[in-house]
Amino acid sequence: MSIEFKKVSFSYHKGTPLERKALQDISLSLEPGEWKAVVGHTGSGKSTLAQLCNALLLAEEGEVRKDGRTYGSLNKKELRCLRREVGLVFQYPEQQFFAETVEEEISFAPKNWGMPPKDIPHKVAEVLKKVGFPEALRSRSPFALSGGQKRRVAIASVLAGDPEYLVLDEPTTGLDARGRRELLLLLQSLKCRGIGILHITHDLDVALSWCDRILVLDRGKSVARGTPGEILQSLDTQPVRGLVLPPVAELSRLLRQKGLALPLTNDVREILSFYGVNS
Repeated sequence: MSIEFKKVSFSYHKGTPLERKALQDISLSLEPGEWKAVVGHTGSGKSTLAQLCNALLLAEEGEVRKDGRTYGSLNKKELRCLRREVGLVFQYPEQQFFAETVEEEISFAPKNWGMPPKDIPHKVAEVLKKVGFPEALRSRSPFALSGGQKRRVAIASVLAGDPEYLVLDEPTTGLDARGRRELLLLLQSLKCRGIGILHITHDLDVALSWCDRILVLDRGKSVARGTPGEILQSLDTQPVRGLVLPPVAELSRLLRQKGLALPLTNDVREILSFYGVNS
């Protein structure tokens, strides 16, 4: 069971003077219980890749598959099921809200998938608890919530459909440090429950610190892929436009340039350990 991209390309405004290649020859896979980041500067093709995962867009060249099924060969009913299995959370939660209350927003997916009406309140309570959203706010308008609360409701509304994979487009945008950490801990807990997570982000620090593997895009092309350690080594020798090493990684790089036998790392504990300081 996995989502696979095999040499996928996609263009906007195909065949017109405005034609623009958004992705070119992209290959990747996402397994259940894996947290993979797709990192790149604005315009690198990240959001296009997210929509291809959920079949909101279909590949022009190459194939996108889930569990061996090619997206382009699916009928309307099968595509509908696919979008339940691969949940997409947009960059701005307001883009996917339409109901008057949080409860109605989260109830939509189970209603749409035929859950008996008597079971829906329990499902709403279950996913609200899973994302750490206060029960007392379930009658509040989703548009009147804080940024972090909106993210949680957006994720809960997708989780109500029991997806196998979760694709998130820039989920930490606009959050303060506390809200960002709470969201990342939530994603970590979902990963531990076996949900595959594709995390679209320009935040290299998040990708290096939390994700299992990383794909780096530049102008629609794959320029690096691997574990966080491998990506850090790659960016040290071959910088990518628009991506800046996080402060801890940059500090370790500068110390290495001074001749210290310090590993290139984004973990401040490794630097402290090198100096004999217990973190």
